[in-house]
Amino acid sequence: MGLDHASLSALAALGDATRLRMFELIRQARLPVTREEVANSLGISRKLAAFHLDKLVAAGLLQTRYEASAGIRKVGRRPKVYELVTEAIAVTIPERRYGMLADVLTEAVLTEAEDESAREAALRVAHQRGQALGEAERERVRPGRLGAERGLSIAAETLADFGFEPERAAPTLLRLRNCPFHPLAAKAPDLVCAVNQAFLAGYLHGLGSDRTTAVLAPRPGSCCVELRGEYTTGDSPHRGTACER
Repeated sequence: MGLDHASLSALAALGDATRLRMFELIRQARLPVTREEVANSLGISRKLAAFHLDKLVAAGLLQTRYEASAGIRKVGRRPKVYELVTEAIAVTIPERRYGMLADVLTEAVLTEAEDESAREAALRVAHQRGQALGEAERERVRPGRLGAERGLSIAAETLADFGFEPERAAPTLLRLRNCPFHPLAAKAPDLVCAVNQAFLAGYLHGLGSDRTTAVLAPRPGSCCVELRGEYTTGDSPHRGTACER
């Protein structure tokens, strides 16, 4: 399926290294920012920051409004802030992995046993795919005794390449800020989130990280699964059923 004019324009806007850095900065911040904040973060002038930010607005990647910004007190007009458009272009920003999900579901259909449902077959294949990835990663890093923190560190490196955008929220908690399967996850959350969890559980098993668990923990704007070292009171690896975006 070809890209439409809006998508092409957006990609062209991101062809500039400065604008790409700005876009990534704002996307990862997940908060409205002023041109002063962007300029300070990138070490450029406010005038240059405003020029590139307006290019991103024109490309449909950002939108602007006037809002009081925390920590900034000015007399007169409220500062202009920039934030992501609610639905950005339908390309890999952030990265999506539709092909991987399609491969899992296709193999599930082709290998479904008589005594299992289509869903069970999909979860089986997803777990096997994840386990194979984990085993390959374990072979590469050859870790000794793999504690929870070390396991999550290795997982963060691997899952970053798959578009999950891992965030170390705590020493034994790895949150995944991006769902590589969105918006498909929004259309069939129970299935896609279960496949996602099975894939990540298989990965941890293959990695040999038996002190970490892939837990369903839906949060708006993030992946429906997070990786936890050990259990905390009241947590269950099967809690949560929907991927909210």
